[in-house]
Amino acid sequence: MSLKLLDRMEQPTVRSFTTSNELSVSLADLVTKLSAESIEARDRFTVGISGGSLPKLLAADLKHRKDVKWDKWEVFFCDERIVPLEHEDSNYFLCKKELFDHVPIPPEKIHTIDPNLASENEPKEEDDSIDPVAEDYEKQLIDVFAGAKSIKFPVFDLLLLGIGPDGHTCSLFPGHRLLDEGVLWVAYIGDSPKPPPKRVTLTLPVVNHARNVAFVATGSGKQDILYQIFEDPSSKLPSQLVKPTNGKLYWFLDDAASSKLILPK
Repeated sequence: MSLKLLDRMEQPTVRSFTTSNELSVSLADLVTKLSAESIEARDRFTVGISGGSLPKLLAADLKHRKDVKWDKWEVFFCDERIVPLEHEDSNYFLCKKELFDHVPIPPEKIHTIDPNLASENEPKEEDDSIDPVAEDYEKQLIDVFAGAKSIKFPVFDLLLLGIGPDGHTCSLFPGHRLLDEGVLWVAYIGDSPKPPPKRVTLTLPVVNHARNVAFVATGSGKQDILYQIFEDPSSKLPSQLVKPTNGKLYWFLDDAASSKLILPK
């Protein structure tokens, strides 16, 4: 299904499902398809995963697929909380429990932050998007995507994004200065409105350079923000600013979340 949306951007694919299980199967179908196509074209599949409810929905069916070349995956995180990797707030920890413990992705291809680099001091105001943890994670991206070549931004095969009730995605929050970041690949945020406050996040240009971006949102608690995203482009919410330059945009919703939207049958 497609829907007219936001300015003149390419129409996204919007899918709404009766149950979360149906959503998970369809999402796994897309991930499996894109993985196969990317590996055939570039001998790898670069994917960014978010936290929240997404890892469980992603893994529910995907972890049972037998036709995925897991050893060709390069996994990053769209954002991460600066906490120990075994902490319950860690997106890596959540993804490990739901997906990584069940599929044979080589550990060296799951790229995590190094929380031990966290500085006790806040970055200086004039350089407030720079932090040792963010710098290190950007270097990991450069190693995988740039190599000896100079590129402006990495091009992920797929980014899997969630959406907050305020319209935030990754750790990009409404009205925050990081929405204007146009150079960095990975940025530090020390004042996240949602705890924990210290995080790193992919920047908006990185998100919009992806070949494919898929939002996943479920539950009645997302009704109002989804209505605002689709019906009020003047809001300029972070999730509305996700407009892949040369890529495709997907929305995977359940009927509870999409109940206020008018979707084609």
